[in-house]
Amino acid sequence: MSSILIKNGTIVEPEAETVADVYIEDGRISRTGSLGDLRADKVIDASGKYVIPGLVDMHCHLREPGFEYKETIETGALSAVRGGFTSVACMPNTDPVIDVPALARYIVMRGKEAGYARVYPIACITKGMKGEELTEMAALKDAGAVAFSDDGRPVSDSGVMRNALEYAKTFNLLIIDHAEDKSVSGSGVVNEGANATIAGLRGINRAAEEIMIARDIVLAEALGAKVHIAHVSTAGGVELIREAKQRGVRVTCETCPHYFSATDEEILSYNTNAKINPPLREQSDREAVIDGIRDGTIDVIATDHAPHSADEKNREFDLAPFGTVGFETALSLAYTYLVETGDIDMSALISLMSHNPSRLLGLPLVNVKAGAMADITIFDPACEWTVRAEELSGKSKNCLYDGWRLKGKVLHTIVGGEIKC
Repeated sequence: MSSILIKNGTIVEPEAETVADVYIEDGRISRTGSLGDLRADKVIDASGKYVIPGLVDMHCHLREPGFEYKETIETGALSAVRGGFTSVACMPNTDPVIDVPALARYIVMRGKEAGYARVYPIACITKGMKGEELTEMAALKDAGAVAFSDDGRPVSDSGVMRNALEYAKTFNLLIIDHAEDKSVSGSGVVNEGANATIAGLRGINRAAEEIMIARDIVLAEALGAKVHIAHVSTAGGVELIREAKQRGVRVTCETCPHYFSATDEEILSYNTNAKINPPLREQSDREAVIDGIRDGTIDVIATDHAPHSADEKNREFDLAPFGTVGFETALSLAYTYLVETGDIDMSALISLMSHNPSRLLGLPLVNVKAGAMADITIFDPACEWTVRAEELSGKSKNCLYDGWRLKGKVLHTIVGGEIKC
């Protein structure tokens, strides 16, 4: 394996930022500091750039098996490293769904074959994602699953969710819940509010999300179990989680870049790439999500990378599927809308996008320190660029941010001591 010397970069860790060199050999960081003219097979001048722990995405969709026309593990993992992600955990709503150990092992194998980002499967909470009977979670964990979710479908039956949380508590597993009361959201396609009325589109009330967040908090508190809430989008949801954490409830949560960078004004042009579930909310919700990030209520920024083909998205708004791709824009959006604004600093951003998801998924913590695994992202904060959907690496190009001007760009991603982009 070749050696790499990263010169004069600003190393960012939760405790400090320091300008130093980083020397990588045999897949690990062998030393940091002022290393002079140390010889290496590859030298990267990182002057003025951030050298950060590789990003970890704990919520994405790679579509394989079953929907390879949208994305494959290989194309998704390539897109991930181009966005600075060295590890990704993919949701199980594939075809067939990931509800047996053989399929979890398949995801692990395909990720290794692809050879880009590390790929970890998230397995189903219930068999067939039907919300009725629990999967064999312990066996799935042994096969490589790092968490459990029926993402895309809520576990509507509270008794089933109670059983899942109790089982997970016994085996120290993480349950990630898609918080949506389908009886409330119904056939809605956008946030319920003034812009839905103007556009003539059916709305989804915030209560659909908040009812399920409240239920999960009550169950977790009653059982002493831990639960993770996916893609939080509403002011009320943030406040429910904040209050629960203050009481000591073992609840964690994530949000996504679209909830702190965009609002439901995007739907007024009938751009189906703005059709996302949970939907884009109003400015007050966006501000509340940023407040939750700033005060630590929100633990993780995940992408919810959700590729769909052009034919699927180029339909009437009501008929188009939910979702936007997100790997290659996530870090730039977070830098533009959180760091540049002064809401958080780079150290906090690294916690949100690397250390916290690693900790929640039980993955090895990534650091830019001597002896650590060499999973590193080099990020240029001064680079301004315009998102061009057709230039993204994934198979699908359904990008909400097409044409947006962003600050900061990933230059290199190193996984296990190998430069992947």
